[in-house]
Amino acid sequence: MHDAVKPSLQQTVHQAGPPVVAATESPHSGSAADDEDETDVIGDLMGHYGKWQLIMTVLLSLFQVPNTFHISSSVYQAANKDFWCQRPAHLQQLPVDVWRNVSGSIGNCHQRSDIDWSLVGNETTSVAHLQQQAKAKANATTDAAGGKILACEAWEYATDDNVGNTWTSQWDLVCDKEHMKNVAEMFFLLGVATGGIISGYLSDRFGRKTMLFISAVLQTIFGLWLYFISSFEFYLTLRALLGLVSVSVTYSGLILAIEYVDGKWRTIAGMYNLFPLPISYMLISGLAYLTQDYQRLQLCIGLPGIFLCFLWFVVPESPRWLLVKGRITEVRRIIEAAAKFNGRELPADYQLTPPTQEMSSQDFTYLFRSSYLRRISICFLCIWFTMNLVYYGIILNMSSFGGNVYLNSALAGLVEIPAIAVAMYIITKVGKKWLFCATLLCTGVACCCAGFTEGREEMLWLKITFLMMGKFTISAGNTIMPVYTAELYPTAIRNVGVGACNVAAGLALILTPYLSLLNKIEGHLLMTLLTAWSIFGGFVVLFLPETAVRRTTSNHNASSDASTAKQV
Repeated sequence: MHDAVKPSLQQTVHQAGPPVVAATESPHSGSAADDEDETDVIGDLMGHYGKWQLIMTVLLSLFQVPNTFHISSSVYQAANKDFWCQRPAHLQQLPVDVWRNVSGSIGNCHQRSDIDWSLVGNETTSVAHLQQQAKAKANATTDAAGGKILACEAWEYATDDNVGNTWTSQWDLVCDKEHMKNVAEMFFLLGVATGGIISGYLSDRFGRKTMLFISAVLQTIFGLWLYFISSFEFYLTLRALLGLVSVSVTYSGLILAIEYVDGKWRTIAGMYNLFPLPISYMLISGLAYLTQDYQRLQLCIGLPGIFLCFLWFVVPESPRWLLVKGRITEVRRIIEAAAKFNGRELPADYQLTPPTQEMSSQDFTYLFRSSYLRRISICFLCIWFTMNLVYYGIILNMSSFGGNVYLNSALAGLVEIPAIAVAMYIITKVGKKWLFCATLLCTGVACCCAGFTEGREEMLWLKITFLMMGKFTISAGNTIMPVYTAELYPTAIRNVGVGACNVAAGLALILTPYLSLLNKIEGHLLMTLLTAWSIFGGFVVLFLPETAVRRTTSNHNASSDASTAKQV
């Protein structure tokens, strides 16, 4: 993730002249803000950012493509379809609207039970007679207790809706089973939430590259396995496992990309790692339109993972993680290859010394041991929940906003490209606080304006325009949030802080599949909720400091809350 902890390094490079001591970072020195400009001996040797780092970070960003495919696939695979109670075999030629009328269809879930359909033919006289009966009984009480209506046992689905075969038509997820579509997506996002909590620990324990490729292989296996599944219960289980490993791919790849670079380039590398996301949104929109079948779409989005697994032979392990683990020989091999590729000449004799392990184990309670930490922890818990609820609330509910779901999703991906680019540019020129606050507030305004157009078909184009404006601003904010979080948390407890934030984000992810149900309660409820949470998030940002509080050189006389926070 953007906030990967840079290893504590204390190394010396021995050259022909006087020894050059690299910048030192310990758990008790330097603010989180200082990390952005801090360099170490590995960066000094192979280059803080060069051709080697560019190629490696670009390759790692490709792992975001299947991740984005899997998280947004439910927009198309779980799309709603027009349905009705199944017609008897001998009435298949009867027009659907006539069938709905004569069968007394109620919500397309029940039909009349007082007619012997075997005696009814497709003849005009039979149909006209039944229509007269239906009209005469239109005002009659029709409840199940009276025996006049009966729950449908099977359904038929529209074939000309440009949606094709979905979870709805495959497993009859309609009427009393309609909520199972949200359950299916909740299982996936529950896996994402769980994986987000444990992936950082596993990456620190087993290595960034190891976890990345183990997760990528499992992601490919689960993604392709879903193509063959016919059991809905087994499908749910695999979706949960897919979410678990997909988020591990995201975080491990992001940590690895950030640890290839040095100094201020960490922020840049972390942010442009997100560029494949909007491109992936547009690609899966096109694939869904061309396939129009949830199984064929699953096959298409599962195949790219096979090719990414071959990058194992190209992408090395994080040299900084290897140095922390004392694997000097491997570090030397990576540094020498990178320096040669970057055109840098290494000193004839240099030495790498593993850092001393000064960090003690720290738990969740450390986030609330000073007023500074309490303030930023509470704020970030609220902000991460808000950001994920609004960002994925817009993405995963594209099919419920009206209009063409393929076009809407493609536009949502398209507007995210300039959003990330603009955020990357501005964030290097101005502080993050006010820009971050502005993105959330502007999202709230855009969602509010979209809510005013709700239910007015003639203004659908205006509603989509406002939604795209909201997607633009929330995407910019989503780019800033992890970087801002990493900057404000002290180095020693950064993993703990971001782990807690991931819990809040996971709760939001679990709720997002159910947001589409709000419009069934009241047409303006979804936009009202997204508006309220966006404005709330922007308000909470105001309580954060502009940059991390810098401490004095001495650790012994620090007395302020901010200084205390840095000495945890």
